[in-house]
Amino acid sequence: MTRIKWGYIARRRRKKISLFASSFRGAHSRLTRTITQQRIRALVSAHRDRDRKKRDFRRLWITRINAVIRGVGVSYSYSRLIHNLYKK
Repeated sequence: MTRIKWGYIARRRRKKISLFASSFRGAHSRLTRTITQQRIRALVSAHRDRDRKKRDFRRLWITRINAVIRGVGVSYSYSRLIHNLYKK
């Protein structure tokens, strides 16, 4: 049986993966197996950090609102504001 070379389809798949990793440094942008590992790692990080970004912005908003409220009234806090909003 003759040997079948990896041709058009495999080259197309590898090219697509290498375009994703073209900005990576060193072997992470050159070797197919390493590119695949780094691609998985990058996508996992992106998925995790989308949730983390929402969390960080929520903390920032709470801090800013609390600072404004405390500037206006000395004995008022963010938690008391939210409590009063829920009551109304």
